[in-house]
Amino acid sequence: MSDDPTRVREFFGVRAADWDSRFPDDGPAYAAAVAEIGLRPGDAVLDAGCGTGRALPPLRDAVGPTGTVLGIDLTPEMLEQAVLAGRGVRVGTGREGTGGTATLMLADVGRLPVGDGALDAVFGAGLVSHLADPVADLGELARAVRPGGRLALFHPIGRAALAARHGRRITPDDLRAEPRLRLVLAEAGWRLVSYVDEDTRFLAMAVRQG
Repeated sequence: MSDDPTRVREFFGVRAADWDSRFPDDGPAYAAAVAEIGLRPGDAVLDAGCGTGRALPPLRDAVGPTGTVLGIDLTPEMLEQAVLAGRGVRVGTGREGTGGTATLMLADVGRLPVGDGALDAVFGAGLVSHLADPVADLGELARAVRPGGRLALFHPIGRAALAARHGRRITPDDLRAEPRLRLVLAEAGWRLVSYVDEDTRFLAMAVRQG
């Protein structure tokens, strides 16, 4: 299911203040997913739809002090929580986080504020179902990543568990189902290389095609 930016901002804006307290045990799952990307010291990585920034500290640890970590999100309230949690510094606001690990920007995944091939990897937690145009938006991520770079699409619980949480059932046309996701990624310039969908996590890894 795709979503438009206005609905995404409305949905997350009213939930931002208590978002981390609703999911207090997800930190290790985020760190484990980041570890599988294979980032190296000095790499440039984007957290697309970073929310409150739970992935930003492990991303910083992975790329080290010489690396670049950029977090973007559509929702100002989410970015504010990331700043308050000390996970990043918001560009253009004069607000400084304490011990921030990333540069934070209010931006749309469909219009990234980076040049062609500027990134080594992209991390996206809970991202796919909120993309307005999945092929175009994943294609924009591909534009910003060098050939051979990585994309990690993550959620701290699997599709079935997430659907049950919301009182739904998963269906074959779910964008995150492996056959459909593989096709969408391929059309956008990515090759799916691994796929895990279990109760405790969802993690799809793709490589940027040359």
